[in-house]
Amino acid sequence: MTTSAVAQRVTRTGLLLALMLFAIVPLLSMFTTALATPGSTPQGLSWPSDPHWHNFVDAWSAANFLALFRSSTLIVLGVVPATVAMATAAGYALAQLNVPFGKAIYGLLLVGLTLPFEALITPLYYDLRSMGLLGTRLAIILPLIGLLMPFGVFWMRAHFLGAEPALTEAAKVDGANTWQTFRRVHLPLATSAWSALAVLFFLASWNQYLLPLVLVDDPTKRTVAGGLGAFQGQYGTDIVLLCAGSLLIILPSLVIFLIFQRNLVKALMQGAVK
Repeated sequence: MTTSAVAQRVTRTGLLLALMLFAIVPLLSMFTTALATPGSTPQGLSWPSDPHWHNFVDAWSAANFLALFRSSTLIVLGVVPATVAMATAAGYALAQLNVPFGKAIYGLLLVGLTLPFEALITPLYYDLRSMGLLGTRLAIILPLIGLLMPFGVFWMRAHFLGAEPALTEAAKVDGANTWQTFRRVHLPLATSAWSALAVLFFLASWNQYLLPLVLVDDPTKRTVAGGLGAFQGQYGTDIVLLCAGSLLIILPSLVIFLIFQRNLVKALMQGAVK
């Protein structure tokens, strides 16, 4: 191995270690803070002499996380399967089929990618109120499906554009129609792409804060992120319980990511490796 190759390898390793520390150190700081004495304000990254493990139980009870976890689960189940299914079908249609005005439709979806959630809150509020959905979980589920669709279609279209044309031709020769070609040939090969998309949509739905806060009055019908307000008092914030509650919220996301990280990495690498 040449000197330049060794230098490049050391540089890449150092960069990866720096990025890893950048992600891990804040989590470690939150963990040690969550074990400190309730009501205190720990400084820096240090292990407490007397860890208070019951802080997690106290945070769970104070924020009523049982109801919030149930509500978030219902919202995720309402958003993720429907959005992934529609985005996969739309991405395949725009990539492989001669859809009328396909380019114009794709252009509108790209415009949708540029719209921030904050700019749509006011019209969404009045639209949902006129439909009688304000204050219900549908007021969160339906807007999230629409807001996540542009990215989902963009993601799946990019995957299906790289599909081998010979597979479609072989399916046609065997007598398969368009739906059979999609379901039996291309969909199984797109497992890594749509499963990675499902993980991203899970994270976006689980951690959604603004839409539930504005569109739903009942705290028990919001997502778990809304539970962090329980640690905000009139004169200050309980930092210890706030960190404990934040870790409880992050835990499902970490578990889902660790389970499906191979699919996510594979989907990201498909465009880089032929």
